[in-house]
Order: sequence, then structure tokens, then C-alpha cells
Amino acid sequence: MEIVKLENVSRVYKSGNHIQKALDEVNLTLEKGRFVVILGPSGAGKSTLLNMLGGLDSPDEGRIYVNGKDISNLNRKEMADYRASVVGFVFQSYNLIPTLTVHENVSLVKEIVPNSLSATKMLEEVGLADHLKNFPSELSGGEQQRVSIARALAKNPEILLCDEPTGALDSETGVIVLKLLLKMARDYDKTIIIVTHNQNIAQMADTVINVKNGKIVSCENQTNPASVDDIDW
Repeated sequence: MEIVKLENVSRVYKSGNHIQKALDEVNLTLEKGRFVVILGPSGAGKSTLLNMLGGLDSPDEGRIYVNGKDISNLNRKEMADYRASVVGFVFQSYNLIPTLTVHENVSLVKEIVPNSLSATKMLEEVGLADHLKNFPSELSGGEQQRVSIARALAKNPEILLCDEPTGALDSETGVIVLKLLLKMARDYDKTIIIVTHNQNIAQMADTVINVKNGKIVSCENQTNPASVDDIDW
């Protein structure tokens, strides 16, 4: 089932007389429940593509469809509703509120999304059932990242957008986080989209997209992605 479709999407940034085409007539179709990795050098357009899908930016040209709905020109309220109900975000920086406990950080989504999932259950899913009353400062980096994933999942989004989610983690902790994200795609039928520089992550993906100079240079579906445990990290 198709969940994302981009048709001739372009995004241009202007600074004085300098014009940068961050996305250049991009076409892309993604299926629901896929584990997708977007690769490319810095400045290739990866984050711009992620921001478009997340409703944080809008195209100058072209159309973006999510579940068949055109999100290209939504007004401010419609876009806020889209971000709240359809997409979740996981960033390299964990963006946790230091004065709130782990459980309170995840429970915040109840104020945004009426059909949110149980904060306790999502924290159990990420292996943090014993840390509900801890504050972020009492957790390791990997544990904080798992809290941010639990918070994103508690929104019950259809698409989870991850910008370098393992970039600040050691390889062992990064593998734990990647296994968790893959579990969400498989067990919860979520579409997971990861932007990364790490070529190894691409080995475990259902779909690998390479971006360069604002264009998609390749989009490959892997019928037999590698197991996380078989990859040399």
C-alpha cells in the first residue's frame, strides 16, 4: 500500500544572489510499513526531504501526497494537525525536557494527539519500564534516545522520521536503537524513514535511497535485507 508519493518536488533557498536548489524535481513512492534509509553527503538534500515529509517545510514546486492526501499547500492549522497525527520525529539530539521524568516526557503527547498510545506501554517496548520515574540526566545517551523514540511512537504516527538517530551513540547502543526501530516497522506496521551518513544502516533497509545535489540518484528495494546482528558495525 502506497503511503508517500512525491511528484516533481523542488525546493529552492535564496541567500542574497546565491540560489541553492535543495531538492530538484524529486519523484518518489514509498510503501507502508517499510524500513527506509536515505543516504547522501552533507548538503545533498536529505534533511530537506525529511522536512518536507514531516510538514516542517513546503515545496516551491511539485506535490507531496501522504495516504493520498496532498500536503503541499496546507494552511498553518492543517499542517499542525498533520504533524501531530501522521508523523513522529526522532532526532540526533534527544530534545527531552530535563525537569520532567521519563514517563512525563512521553505522556506529553496526550496533550497533542487524542488517540495517543500508552506512555507506559511504549516505554516498556523500548526497554525502559524500570526508568519511568528517572529524569533524563540520570540516563545514558542510548536510554535518552530510547525515551525520544517512545515519545514519538506514543503519538501513534503512521510515519516515523529519524534524522541521524544513532549519530551521537556508540555502535553497541546504536544497534539497540536500530533493532527497536526495525521492530516498530515489523510489529506495528509503521513506515520508518532514516536519514544517515552511515552506509552500514542501509544494509538492513527494505528501501535505500541515495540523494546527491538535490536529486534522487537511486532508489533500490532490497528483497533480503541483512539482519542487524550480521552487519559489521
